[in-house]
Amino acid sequence: MAMAALRREGKRFAAPLISPIRSSLAPTEEQAVLGARNISTQVVRNRMKSVKNIQKITKAMKMVAASKLRAIQTRAENSRGLWQPFTALLGDMPSVDVKKNVIVTISSDKGLCGGINSTSVKISRALYKLNSGPEKESKYVIVGEKAKAQLIRDSKKMIDISFTELQKNPLNFTQVSVLADDILKNVEFDALRIVFNKFQSVVSFIPTTATVLSPEIVEREAEAGGKLGELDLYEIEGAETKGEVLQNLAEFQFACTMFNAVLENACSEQGARMSAMDSSSRNAGEMLDRLTLTYNRTRQASITTELIEIISGASALEG
Repeated sequence: MAMAALRREGKRFAAPLISPIRSSLAPTEEQAVLGARNISTQVVRNRMKSVKNIQKITKAMKMVAASKLRAIQTRAENSRGLWQPFTALLGDMPSVDVKKNVIVTISSDKGLCGGINSTSVKISRALYKLNSGPEKESKYVIVGEKAKAQLIRDSKKMIDISFTELQKNPLNFTQVSVLADDILKNVEFDALRIVFNKFQSVVSFIPTTATVLSPEIVEREAEAGGKLGELDLYEIEGAETKGEVLQNLAEFQFACTMFNAVLENACSEQGARMSAMDSSSRNAGEMLDRLTLTYNRTRQASITTELIEIISGASALEG
């Protein structure tokens, strides 16, 4: 009886001594939880590394956009002197009522530049609805991949021509003149409405619509009086007729306006990309600060847990 009682008491006192040693040496559930903490620390470290890499990419893209902006901005400002004389001579008549409207939407080929492309598409759709009717016809001419991707979803049948990769090479007047000539040869129009983003500053651009009328509409409006009525005050030299002069004038006006519109939109694209990449870099920095705080807390919690287990085991062995 005494031996049985002694064995029972020995088991009761020996149990607290054995269990702490097993918790620190044997692969029990507590050690599995400790391994999970180590894994979570590694996950946070990997996340921090990926965020740092993204921040490097966005900073590099901002620098590239700034370099391209400086190269294009001067040319865009100089190109404004090409179409301004036409505005002074013929005026800009966005409210003219014609039957055949062609909406030329200018956008970028690449993304990551804010909402400049969506803005151009919204204005183009609004112009299409405004100039639609039972006796009217409206068509799209698209310059740029991003506007094409948006308009092709619901207006595929209304798209006459689309041009992409226009900015693959440095823009010049000859290149844009060829593009303008292709549009004039393949599209019948009474009014060309060019939608683009006019560059103001790195953080500001203005959605703009420029209107180019056909020679027939110009002659009709001139006969009706108003701004275009002053055209009769000019004398025509040479053997050309008034119709031929207006035809040449309309073609050159469209080429000059397109050249300025493409450069202005390219400036707006690079400025918007700079702003977007700057915001992305700041967001990545804030996310990195939060991840660093989480990583330090997780690591400190893991160290504290290990110390508690070691001290508990040592106390149990001494007791």
